[in-house]
Amino acid sequence: MCLSGTLEDKLAAVAAAGFDGIEVFENDLIATPWSPAEVAARCADLGLSIDLYQPFRDLDSVDEEQFGRNLRRAEAKLDLMVALGADTVLVCSSVGDDAVADVDRLAGQLHTLAERAAARGLRIAYEALAWGRHVSTWDRSWEAVRRGDHSALGLCLDSFHVLSRGSDPTGIADLPGEKLFFLQLADAPHLNMDVLQWSRHHRLFPGQGGFDLPGFLGQVLAAGYSGPLSLEVFNDVFRQTDPARTAVDAMRSLLALEEALAGRDPRLPERVRLSTLPPAPPVAGYAFTELAVDGVSGPVIATALATLGFTHTGQHRSKPVQLWEQGRARVLLNAAVVRSDGAGAAAISALAVETADPVASAARAEALLAPVLPRSRGATEADLAAVAAPDGTEVFFCRAGADWLTDFLPTRSRPSPSAGLTHTDHVALAQPFDHFDEAALFYRVVLGLQPDATTEVAAPFGLVRHRAVTDSDHTVRIGLSVALLRRGEWAPGVPDPQHLAFATDDIFATARALHAHGAPLLEVPANYHDDLEARLDLAPETLAAMRESGVLYDRDEHGEYFHLHTHVLGSRVFFEVVQRIADYTSYGTVNAPVRMAAHRRLRMAGPKR
Repeated sequence: MCLSGTLEDKLAAVAAAGFDGIEVFENDLIATPWSPAEVAARCADLGLSIDLYQPFRDLDSVDEEQFGRNLRRAEAKLDLMVALGADTVLVCSSVGDDAVADVDRLAGQLHTLAERAAARGLRIAYEALAWGRHVSTWDRSWEAVRRGDHSALGLCLDSFHVLSRGSDPTGIADLPGEKLFFLQLADAPHLNMDVLQWSRHHRLFPGQGGFDLPGFLGQVLAAGYSGPLSLEVFNDVFRQTDPARTAVDAMRSLLALEEALAGRDPRLPERVRLSTLPPAPPVAGYAFTELAVDGVSGPVIATALATLGFTHTGQHRSKPVQLWEQGRARVLLNAAVVRSDGAGAAAISALAVETADPVASAARAEALLAPVLPRSRGATEADLAAVAAPDGTEVFFCRAGADWLTDFLPTRSRPSPSAGLTHTDHVALAQPFDHFDEAALFYRVVLGLQPDATTEVAAPFGLVRHRAVTDSDHTVRIGLSVALLRRGEWAPGVPDPQHLAFATDDIFATARALHAHGAPLLEVPANYHDDLEARLDLAPETLAAMRESGVLYDRDEHGEYFHLHTHVLGSRVFFEVVQRIADYTSYGTVNAPVRMAAHRRLRMAGPKR
C-alpha cells in the first residue's frame, strides 16, 4: 500500500530500488491476474522474498458461530499463503461490535488459529490497531499473545500504532525477541485528528514526519528482533505518484534511519549490522545559484540583477553561462539548459554548496540513491560533482575557496553600483505536489541539513505548505513549498514559483539604492502597513521607512525579519532581499499571501517577462 500502480508495477519498482522483500497486501493480490504461485515465481525472479501476507481482519468474536466462520475464512487464507510462499500472516485487532473484550478468551481464539497455522508451517503476527475496539496498544496485544502461549503466535509491532497514541515504547525492549514476528515502520506529522483518518491518509516514510523512529527502532532491536524492517505507509500522495521514484524515496528513508539509529545508540546488540553511509561534510554556504534562461528571459534577468547591484564579472570558457557577483552572492545565468516552459521562461536550475570535501559529499549523495548527473567539461575546467534533487534541480558540491571561478574569463565590466547585498540568504523552491516530502528528506539526509517545522498559509489561491531545511550555522537555507491543491483555472497562476533571497545588513539603505537603480520592486498595499501599525509597537520612523520602501516585517521571540521582493521575472522567478535581526531564523512566511496577491495584480495588469 506504499506504492501506486498494479502489483506488477509495484514489484518492478521495489526490486529496482534494491529492497530484499515485500509484504503482499490482500487488495493487490485480489486485483492481479497472476495466481499466488505465479506471484511467488515473479518475486523469486526479482530476488524478492514474500515476508508477510496481510491483513486478516476481525478474527475474534464473542459469537462462537461467527468465530467458526472467521476460522474457515482464515484457513482459506492460510492455504493461499502456502501457494504464495509467505510464512507469516498479519492478524490485526478487531474493531467490530462483537470483538472479544476478555483477554483470556481472545488469547484462546488466537491460540486456535495459531494451531491451524502451525499445521501448515505458518505463523500468526498479531497487531494492535490504534483504533481497535478492545486491543489498541502494544502492551495489550502482547498480553493476548503471551496468554495465547503458542510458538506460532507472536507480535507485529507498527510504529504508527504505537507512537500515534503516545504510548511509551521503552518497555518493548523487555519483550522476548523470539515473540516479535514482524516490524512495520511509518512516520507521520503531528496532527490533531481522528487516528484512523490520520493513519489512512497522512503516514510518511521514516524521517519525513515528527515521530522518534530511531528511538522506537532501538527498543525493538534491543528486545532481540531480527526480522525485516518493513514499511507500511498509507499516504494519498504516494498512492498516485510514480512507484519507481517512491520506492527509491522509501529506500533512502531506511538508509537514513539506520544512520540515525547508529548515531543515537552505539550500544546496540553486536548481532545488529547497520548500513553505513559516508558522513555528511559540513556545508559552509552557497558557492553559487544558477538560473536557466533563454534569449528572452536572459536579458530581463540580467537587467534586474544589475539594478540589484550585481556585476557581470565572468563569462564561462566553453558554455553560454554568465557569472554575476555582489559581495559573496554569486548568480549564474545559463542559456544552455533546454527547457520545455516556452520562450521567455526562467527557472532556478542548480544550486552549489561549499563543502570541505566535495568528493565525500558526492559519495554520500550517491550512497543515498541521488542520481549522479553526467557533465561535459574542458580539460582545464573544474571537475564539479552534481546530483539531481527530486524536482530536477542540480545540486553541486564545491570546495570552499571558489576554485571553480577559474572556469570564468573576466569580463572587466564596469561595476554596478552596490546595493549592499552581502550573500545568498536562502533559496526557495516550490515543489511539484508529488515531491514535497521526498524533497525535504533528500536535502536533509544528502546535505546533512535539519528540518524546520512545517507551516501552512492561506494564500490567495489555496493553502500553501512550507518547510525549510538548514545547517546548524544557517549558512545554507533551502525553503520548500507546495500548493496543497491545484489552483483554479480562472486565475493566471505562477507554476511552481521560485526565488533567491539575498542578505543585507541595512534593508532601508539597500531599498533606497534599489529604487535609485530602478529595480523592479513589488509594491505593498497601505493596508498592510496600517495593520502593522495597529498590531505592533514599531517605531514611527521605522514604519514610515517600511511604507516608503515596500518592506514587509515579521518577528518572533528570537528576533526580527525585514524583507522586500521584486516582480516575477521569466514567468516564475523573483528575488528577495532580507535583513535578519538577532536570532530570527524563519522566513516571514506569514507575509506570503500579501506578496502573492501583489504578484497577481502585476500578472493581471499584463504579460510580464
